[in-house]
Amino acid sequence: MKVDQIIRRPVVTEKSTIAREEQNEFVFAVDPRASKGDVRRAVEEMFSVQVAEVRTMVMPRKQRRLGRFVGHRPQWKKAIVRLAPGQSIEFFEGV
Repeated sequence: MKVDQIIRRPVVTEKSTIAREEQNEFVFAVDPRASKGDVRRAVEEMFSVQVAEVRTMVMPRKQRRLGRFVGHRPQWKKAIVRLAPGQSIEFFEGV
C-alpha cells in the first residue's frame, strides 16, 4: 500500500487540538486495512518525524435520518500518533 493511500486526512476537532498541544499527538483518518506499522511508516515518511507510539481504533457507523428515510454514515478507522519528544509536524502549527 502506498504512503499517500494510507493517511486519508487529518482529524481536526477540539479534542485532537488539545491532544496535539498537550501530548504531542496527532489524529488522522486512515485506510481501514492499514496496520499500526503501516501508519507509523507513512507518518515518518510524509512528515520526516520520529513516531513514538501509534494507537488505532475503528469508529462505528452511525445511523442518520433524513425525514422518514434512514441511512448510515460509513465506518472508518482513526489513528492517534504520538511523536517523539522535540518532534513536530509543521502542517498543524498554524491551525
